[in-house]
Amino acid sequence: MKLIKKAKKNITIFSFLLPSILAFSIFSVFSISFSFFLSFTDWDILTPFSFMGFENYSNILHSEEFWRVLKNTLYYMVLYIPLIIIFSLIVALLLNVKSKATNIFRTIFFIPVLTSWVAAAMLWRWLLSPYYGPVNAIFQFFGIHGPNWLYDSRWAMPAIVLASLWKDVGYFGLIFLSGLQAIDPSYYEAAEIDGASAIQRFLRITFPLLSPSVFFVLIITSINSFQLFPQVMIMTQGGPFGSTEVFMERIYSYAFKYYEMGYASAYSWILFVFIFLFTVLQWIFQKRWVHYET
Repeated sequence: MKLIKKAKKNITIFSFLLPSILAFSIFSVFSISFSFFLSFTDWDILTPFSFMGFENYSNILHSEEFWRVLKNTLYYMVLYIPLIIIFSLIVALLLNVKSKATNIFRTIFFIPVLTSWVAAAMLWRWLLSPYYGPVNAIFQFFGIHGPNWLYDSRWAMPAIVLASLWKDVGYFGLIFLSGLQAIDPSYYEAAEIDGASAIQRFLRITFPLLSPSVFFVLIITSINSFQLFPQVMIMTQGGPFGSTEVFMERIYSYAFKYYEMGYASAYSWILFVFIFLFTVLQWIFQKRWVHYET
């Protein structure tokens, strides 16, 4: 009887899990496996498969475009990641101050996070317009000739970074805020008694105890940077002159503009390798500077 009851219980549990298992298998496992298979073909949707071996990977890695895409992605990361960590930390420190208006400011900072990237990118495309944008109008008021932003290869990527900072600073600011509020106040009380300055308290107490949050933000922002897409597609579409071409933009273009599914799949697996290696390296080196003890 016990075996029958146990079998019925397992069947019941499995019946509830089956829809999720099927959905995961079809939309995740099968899709990932199929894209890996496609990366070794020249499938263009309309014609049958033609196996090419590693030719797609070889063509990508030996193309000038790939190294330009990698350079643009790393350039975005160098600009975006340090700035988002700094500004998010500043926001968290400001919101950690006890005030009646704190909840209002938290809401204001979090509103961009709730805004869709399509709407945010359209907004920043208008703000940074060299012809009728408010940003250049403000510069003009002070006698400064503003740049062409999205139409200048030198300024297009910084413009995308600016939009990304506005969109993400509230989200990562709240992550840092939760980390700040988890720090025991007695540490600061002891440091004040010992005569530690505000800077010393930040460097010796706040940042070391906040390092797990910093590490989490570093991982997430790195992955997001490699997957940069909506702001590029709406604000610049990879231009001008390829200065904002990034991995996801190239994958989308090859898959849905040129219908080179095999080439796009190979690009996506190369992107996966970069994200995986970058994350593993960060995980290895975090042992030297991340402190989990509180």
